[in-house]
Amino acid sequence: MNLDEKSLFLDAMDDVKPLKNCNSSQWLKPVKEKVVQKLDTVQLDNFLTTDFLEIIPLNTLLEFKREGLQTGVLDKLRLGKYKQEASLNLIRQPVEQCRQMLFAYMQEAKKDGLRNLLIVHGKGRDDKSHANIVRSYLARWLVEFEEVQAFCSAMPHHGGSGACYVALKKSDQAKVENWERHAKRSR
Repeated sequence: MNLDEKSLFLDAMDDVKPLKNCNSSQWLKPVKEKVVQKLDTVQLDNFLTTDFLEIIPLNTLLEFKREGLQTGVLDKLRLGKYKQEASLNLIRQPVEQCRQMLFAYMQEAKKDGLRNLLIVHGKGRDDKSHANIVRSYLARWLVEFEEVQAFCSAMPHHGGSGACYVALKKSDQAKVENWERHAKRSR
């Protein structure tokens, strides 16, 4: 401390008096502010269940198609011919976290008008491995979404049996745009 700093300090401390009976003084720890957990409003409507699960064997490929969907659409989906607009990685996540992530992801995809998704769930070495449990839950959960038209296991370059393609219904906005585009051609 140089001379100027010392004189400034002494001037600032001029009217300070030492504590008497320091033994009777009680020092309080600073009170930590309670962290208020923010309510995740997206998860309030989460209808995905985690009750009893029928595990899908590893050698069984994931596949689902809504009634009325053309077989050619599922074939193209299975071959990875649709461009993936977004992907979700569920590898090594707890089941409840996967449930929440999938629900939020699907809500966002629906809001953004996405049609083709890739969900990576990982590969397990045996039927009761964590990755296969997540895979089995994923197969159940995707069916519960009205927007999901079809899903199937991915091609090897997109993750193979450790990932799946998901095809969503066209949004109302996309239907209108498609109708307008085709209506202009027919004139």
